[in-house]
Amino acid sequence: MKPDRSNTVVALEGASNFRDLGGLATSHGPHVRRAQVYRSDHLARLSVADHQRLLALRVTRCVDLRGHLEREVTPYHLPGAEQEHLAIEPTVLVRLRELRARGQQPSRVEAVEIMRDTYRAFVRQQGPVFGQLLSRIGTHDEALVFHCTAGKDRTGMAAALLLELLGVHRDDVMEDYLLTNQLYKRDHRLVEEAPSEVLDVLWTVQADFLHAAWRCIDDEFGGLQIYLRGPAGLSTAEVQRLHEKLLGE
Repeated sequence: MKPDRSNTVVALEGASNFRDLGGLATSHGPHVRRAQVYRSDHLARLSVADHQRLLALRVTRCVDLRGHLEREVTPYHLPGAEQEHLAIEPTVLVRLRELRARGQQPSRVEAVEIMRDTYRAFVRQQGPVFGQLLSRIGTHDEALVFHCTAGKDRTGMAAALLLELLGVHRDDVMEDYLLTNQLYKRDHRLVEEAPSEVLDVLWTVQADFLHAAWRCIDDEFGGLQIYLRGPAGLSTAEVQRLHEKLLGE
């Protein structure tokens, strides 16, 4: 039976993909604790009521995975919360613009392959950033939210790493990942020229994107545990802290 994740959604006026990563069962028994770690799309459009809601949730740290220009274009302040920037620069739109500059317009199939490449690049190139994020989650005492622009790719990859580290089965990790397609409402102020079939790929998630990352982790790095202790740089003590903080009945 698929886990019901509808009760993890935090309804906000200015963000559409804000949700609790807790509640999922692990392979060794305990569930992931609720109200500890949240994932979201960007937080620059939150209302005063949204700020009050997050204060009530005791969210006292925000980790922003957006690139430098993204932060400059849509900065934000969240009362009562400290911000940290762990940049993963966006590459998908850069690749599309390079194609257009050469007079090429990508098809839907090519857009899907660009997204697969993007996820493989997350694994190969961004391990240290994901490791820093996971370390911050383990050491922060109160609730934390991490996010990128849409809360789907950089954020989705980070959430997948965290949940699997905690012992959540990949099938359940995938269900959480795909929930973005039900929740995320595209910010149409973020304009990009491309055919609608290409934009449909870029602003949603597909199982094959995350599978591309998992295959890379398994085939090139020997599995998640080796990856976390290698490219991500997590120590045994840091992994243990994550388990102690986030696992419980």
